Amino acid sequence: MVNCLKFRQAVGVVPLQGADSLSNTEGFGYKTLTRTRIRQLSFTLGTTSLTPPIALAPMAGITDRPFRDLVRSFGVGLMVSEMVASQEMVQSKPGVRERAELSADVENTSVQLAGREASWMAEAARQVADRGARMIDINMGCPAKKVTSGYSGSALLKTPDHALSLIEAVVEAVDIPVTLKTRLGWDDNCLNAASVAARAEQAGIQMVTIHGRTRCQFYKGRADWAAIRAVKDAVTLPVLANGDIVDSQTATEALQRSGADGVMIGRGIQGKPWLLAQVASDLWGSAAPQVPEGPEFIHMVSAHYEAMLTFYGRDLGLRVARKHLGWYMDLAQTPAPLRRAVLIEKDPAEVLRLLPDALSQPQREGAA
Repeated sequence: MVNCLKFRQAVGVVPLQGADSLSNTEGFGYKTLTRTRIRQLSFTLGTTSLTPPIALAPMAGITDRPFRDLVRSFGVGLMVSEMVASQEMVQSKPGVRERAELSADVENTSVQLAGREASWMAEAARQVADRGARMIDINMGCPAKKVTSGYSGSALLKTPDHALSLIEAVVEAVDIPVTLKTRLGWDDNCLNAASVAARAEQAGIQMVTIHGRTRCQFYKGRADWAAIRAVKDAVTLPVLANGDIVDSQTATEALQRSGADGVMIGRGIQGKPWLLAQVASDLWGSAAPQVPEGPEFIHMVSAHYEAMLTFYGRDLGLRVARKHLGWYMDLAQTPAPLRRAVLIEKDPAEVLRLLPDALSQPQREGAA
């Protein structure tokens, strides 16, 4: 069991510096942002340092190893793997271990596990720890019906006692930090994230990420960042705010409203793998990323495409790559006929031939 007192003493939070604001006088492009360091916060979980405190959200079918490697190349952020079903992983179901090419032993990477049985969760945690994982995240936030119908993900918010048993099993099974990602509650009548987080902290959880919606909201409406403040007030461990954070403006607002220690970015990064680094630069003063433009942008997209084909194999890789290519072409404002030609093409060599034309439009305005 983690000694929570020792952990809190080791967190090393630096006091607030400067104003809690980020102004934009001419629009929403990064070139017009006036940077003000809103908070210089640093904390360490095991051997992983979150400096600055920003993370890539786990997204099924999106934050695979090729994409995490690309995001990591811009220099900052905690990378969280796609959700891995604990029982299926332990039983070596087809496809699970391939999906669980987790880069577990890579610095600043966390492996996210989901499940409903303590024994499977504990064994999966031991296996990924043995493979070099630096950190494990427990999924209590996924709203997908195929997950919640099995009483996993955000369904665990309906049974907090059972959820606590899973948390305790994972924490006791490994010597690496264990974190938790969840939502505000199951629905508006079950807003129990604060009490769940407080109990999780007592069980040894070392960080909590809160998506500012209930499970029954799925991704509809707006994330309620202010509601995350109740969680922050209930615990002494670091809290990350998540949901609808798509740029530096929304990251600033989320931090102000929630009182959270940092942010986790999900859907906003689609097609913009430099986004974590850009937000970190604007909010915390870290080195600004070199956002690829022109030939560099084309080269980055082409290399990502080839990495996906290598990772998944040709047939699956072609399918997985389409959504990423679509997001890149959204940014490049690719004409519809050329966009369609790229997305339906089944010959990788032809796709690579088409990409320079498809991505040749200026994309800087959309980089924010």
